[in-house]
Amino acid sequence: MATAAAKHYARAVFELAAADSQIEEWRRRLETIRDVTSNPAATAVLENPTIPAAQRLDLIDAPEFLDREGINLIRLLIEGRHVHRAPEILDEYERLVDEAEGRVRATVTAAVELSSDERELIGERLSKQIGKEVRITAQVDHRILGGLRLQYGDHLIDASVATRLQQLRRILAGAT
Repeated sequence: MATAAAKHYARAVFELAAADSQIEEWRRRLETIRDVTSNPAATAVLENPTIPAAQRLDLIDAPEFLDREGINLIRLLIEGRHVHRAPEILDEYERLVDEAEGRVRATVTAAVELSSDERELIGERLSKQIGKEVRITAQVDHRILGGLRLQYGDHLIDASVATRLQQLRRILAGAT
């Protein structure tokens, strides 16, 4: 879940990108910023208040990896000490793009790795159910034992064996 700061930056970038019809260009800029700041040492330097702001800004003023708009954004992140939020900002930006284009992101969690056909089938069925294009992300969590957990938006469909066992345990505990 993105923080309020990440949502604020993502919303501002999305509105700018939509107004200028530069959705993909801004996605690439945000990906570059995320990649550049993914190194914890780089983030520590860029957010270090003991290093003068001018020196920190000079570190990123390299047009070979970012254009003027990207450099301006990373400057804002440095000044606001939000460089470490770059991955969240990108995720929230992509969520806003999906929402604007009528897509939904869903995460399916299973106890074992799902095949691409299984992921596709889950995506198709959910798409039919909610009437929107669905992008599926799959993850493995052995703790659910079996079944699936599907989350999209504020919805959670939990058909995992672990949850069923917990429900059964509560029923049995209340029956005595």
